Amino acid sequence: MPQRNRGRPRAFDRDRAVLDAARLFWRRGYSGTSTRALTAALGLSTSSLYAAFGSKAGLFEEAVRIYAERYREIYQQAVAEKDVRTVIERVLIDSVHEFSQPSDAHPGCLISSAVMTDSTSTLDTSGYVAELHGANEQVLLARIERAIQDGELVAGTDPAVLTGLVQSVWHGLSVRSNLDTAREDLLATASLAHQLICQRLTSPTS
Repeated sequence: MPQRNRGRPRAFDRDRAVLDAARLFWRRGYSGTSTRALTAALGLSTSSLYAAFGSKAGLFEEAVRIYAERYREIYQQAVAEKDVRTVIERVLIDSVHEFSQPSDAHPGCLISSAVMTDSTSTLDTSGYVAELHGANEQVLLARIERAIQDGELVAGTDPAVLTGLVQSVWHGLSVRSNLDTAREDLLATASLAHQLICQRLTSPTS
């Protein structure tokens, strides 16, 4: 006799479930989001949630990875640009567009949210995000070092300091996006930061 399939229903939409869960984690934090709240928001039974994601922690980790990896893509695409001014611009502007996507398609910037540090259960995910930030920073640092060698930046530019400045602006924009700052305000800040950096550090002949 054939066995009846158990677990998540056929209508299960994994992408939608991850988005809905990410939005709930963003609002309530990891610790403040119960399994009961997740099953209610996702329209799943507890057994179906566990069958799909393994655990609440597994669902959280998948949500963070999906929405965090987009920033790795942004950095990789940015550093492929031919001039360093465009590199910095794309890192900041493209990230703002990602931070501020409509809420029906994006949960907010989980990787700068307090959700990342509100529970020891998020330790592995926090380590992943720290690795992601470090990798993005190293990619940007290598591109800035190349720009210095190519004469795009003024003599004496410290690549680590410039990278740190860009990263500090990036993190500030991310935090402000989580405070519901309007996209146009974030873009204005990013544009001004880009303009000031380029005026101060790029070579007139670049």
